[in-house]
Amino acid sequence: MSTVASTVPIASAPPHIMPARRRPLDVALIVSTYQRPGHLRRALSSIALQKHVDGRFEVIVTDDGSQDETADVVAEFDRRVEFPVQFTTHHHEQFQLARCRNEGVRATTAPYLLFLDGDLVLPPDFVAQHLARRRAGVAMAGDSCYFTREDSQRVDERTIESGAFLDWIPLSEEARLMKKALRAKLYNVVRHPTRPRLKGGNIGIWRCDYERVNGYDENFVGWGLEETDLQWRLARHTVRFRASTAWTCTCHLWHPPSTSFVHKARGTHNESYLRQPGRLSVCRHGLRTRSLDELRIGVVGRAEDRALADSLLDGRFFARQAQPEVEIVFSPGTGRFTRRAECRVLVVTRAAPAAERLARRAHIVVADKPLPRRPVGRQFPLGELDAALESIC
Repeated sequence: MSTVASTVPIASAPPHIMPARRRPLDVALIVSTYQRPGHLRRALSSIALQKHVDGRFEVIVTDDGSQDETADVVAEFDRRVEFPVQFTTHHHEQFQLARCRNEGVRATTAPYLLFLDGDLVLPPDFVAQHLARRRAGVAMAGDSCYFTREDSQRVDERTIESGAFLDWIPLSEEARLMKKALRAKLYNVVRHPTRPRLKGGNIGIWRCDYERVNGYDENFVGWGLEETDLQWRLARHTVRFRASTAWTCTCHLWHPPSTSFVHKARGTHNESYLRQPGRLSVCRHGLRTRSLDELRIGVVGRAEDRALADSLLDGRFFARQAQPEVEIVFSPGTGRFTRRAECRVLVVTRAAPAAERLARRAHIVVADKPLPRRPVGRQFPLGELDAALESIC
């Protein structure tokens, strides 16, 4: 199976990315799933019952490479509903939620995006509430009430259609969501830049804001922290966050934890990657892959060894960027790092006292010999400036 999503009719198997309809729509529901067809069937049933949004939305089920009847569930759902349904998938290697969601966004042109998980059942006014309350420059952070294993087994198409499942929300969950809604109001009062926190199973965001940061960073592989990263990068681009928990929530159906689940992703690759200094707010491996030529890279000041600097730069990255993402400073030379750039690269052509001072502010060091007190993984030999720049995320 190809690792890249491709286009085939939805009734065909195996399904990959389905042909998009051309009718303009207000919102796309992007539903991520992997190997839980029973949960997905119930999630889709709740989507089919959304009220007061006829002709305004489409559904894209973004699959992480399921090898069960997931494709058939989506195909059967498509046959019985009147709104557009698409399906994306790829070869499963590891848990790749960021990739799934980007594939879903690529499949739609809708101006507003609702990210959902395939284990969530929606109240019938969920989509209508989001459309009524969306605001420019604001991302909606939602949450779910968690059903017990026993109550999850009782949820079926009949109880979804009648709405009876909403009566099974535990009082403890209602209280928890109420407290979160109150905290969210406080966050808004104090203008906290990254609260309330985004949770991937229930996010509403404008497409233009999502594209501004190049979507989810697909370097997040395995469970956790891709939403934290997305939120940090959105905040750098002045997107604000509001909670939807005061007026809606989703209902999470019980299932065993993912095999890649680690509490708060502690000690994982994703945690170390999230905390890697010098990462860009417009990620390099997201909705599209950004080459070095697309990055705003500027050289600050002049190198003392002009000939060597010119050979390393090869005519690129002159100081013409008003707001560079990446700054390059040569030492010895006249350059000093500014506060404008998100990633700072120090190139040491010859040992000098200033080099160690500059290295304290650098995220990446390129030098003829390793500098003390610098992380080994972020140092490169002098002849590998391109490799150093390629390591920027």
